[in-house]
Amino acid sequence: MEYEVVIGLEVHCELATKSKIYCACSTEFGKDANANVCPICLAMPGALPVLNKKVVEYGIRAGLALNCSIAEKCKQDRKNYFYPDLPSGYQLSQLDEPLCIGGYLDINVDGNEKRINLARIHFEEDAGKLVHDEWGKGSLVDLNRGSVPLIEIVSEPDMRSAEEVNVYLEKLKSILEFIGVSDCKMQQGSLRADVNISVRPAGQKEYGVRTEMKNINSFKSITRAIEFESKRHINILETGSETLVQETRRWDDVKGESYSMRNKENAVDYRYFPEPNLAPVIVDEAWLNEICSALPELPHERKSRYVSDYGLPEYDAGILTTSIHLSDLFQEAVDSGAAPKSASNWIMGALLRILNDKNLEPSEIPFNGKRLHELIILVETGKINNNSAKKVLQIMFEKNETPGDIVKTEGFEAVSDTGELQAIAAKVIDANPKSLADYMDGKEKAFGYFVGQVMRETKGKADPQTVTGIIKERLDKLK
Repeated sequence: MEYEVVIGLEVHCELATKSKIYCACSTEFGKDANANVCPICLAMPGALPVLNKKVVEYGIRAGLALNCSIAEKCKQDRKNYFYPDLPSGYQLSQLDEPLCIGGYLDINVDGNEKRINLARIHFEEDAGKLVHDEWGKGSLVDLNRGSVPLIEIVSEPDMRSAEEVNVYLEKLKSILEFIGVSDCKMQQGSLRADVNISVRPAGQKEYGVRTEMKNINSFKSITRAIEFESKRHINILETGSETLVQETRRWDDVKGESYSMRNKENAVDYRYFPEPNLAPVIVDEAWLNEICSALPELPHERKSRYVSDYGLPEYDAGILTTSIHLSDLFQEAVDSGAAPKSASNWIMGALLRILNDKNLEPSEIPFNGKRLHELIILVETGKINNNSAKKVLQIMFEKNETPGDIVKTEGFEAVSDTGELQAIAAKVIDANPKSLADYMDGKEKAFGYFVGQVMRETKGKADPQTVTGIIKERLDKLK
């Protein structure tokens, strides 16, 4: 039997505010355990929350960018459950009156446009973090993350494959970065997703039994989790070996499998009631218009501009706008005088390769677009060749120096004296009579050998095209 996988996501996004949602504690990541806490986020008796206005503004900004309707009035609710890293015994969130309603995100998978509808976006506070003793002797609680502001972006169950999920998340991540509401650093937990998944026979309208996998914070892990869980559902349906139950499951990325955390008897398994210490939030038209007018250029808008204004291919423009950091680097290089296609080629080629090799995010690029343009100028004016430029780019990640200074310090200046290259070519040909004989017999590989030897003699600093021309000219004379 053919089956259809049905997927919906609840994406939790930590907001880039300097302080927490209900107090003045810092949201800075990586501080000593329990350094960023106060009586309010520790839920001490008598300490009252005060809503951070910037949280609401960022939530509205996200809602506008994702085509949501913004509620004129919304409220906050207590979501009651016990967990050691939740000192109050409840999480402040929103239930029936969220900040943003509806919305959608259009994605493109294999050339096919598809609309993923949103149910809502609401804001809430994050919980703390449990630090488990690796020897199994207990756990410690770090409440630095407690009350860090989140928005939760809830999709409808409109996705049908891990590929669609990844395209949706990539586009969502880029939008959130571009509008400045989050740094979206998944390795720090700034962006993570709960994956709701069910399976049904193809053509059936009713949904199957749904399971939820909590707090997955990498695209690769989300893909693996979806593939595993969908196969698990199908196997149970095919064999009848057990009964599928609605439950929350934990994804173990090391073992590559999910396991049950708790059953869900109902879709809503928390006790909610309105937060009595916080007044309703009123979004008046003037404030909404102010936020709307301040929205920056969105990724798809910038992509269209790159194609129309700079003549970039759709593919190039799409890659550049997956990250605000890549896009800003490209824009600054072009604004400082770089040819758009040259800047795009360097970013999409050598730069992304270095990021991948070093396992770095675009936000960790330590230089700006002006320095990238300086590197491009050195290549275009013949000061260095492409191979040397790639080495310079690598060093730019390690040293806070200009490309020109690196070239001088490391001795990367191109060998451009044709007389010197002629002499090196003559020496190489004379020293390899067998290769010369092979070339004369029509073995073209010998020609490449000569070019390679000259490049080796110049330590890769000669222009390969110039060397090729010199070798060809000299060999033609020997025929």
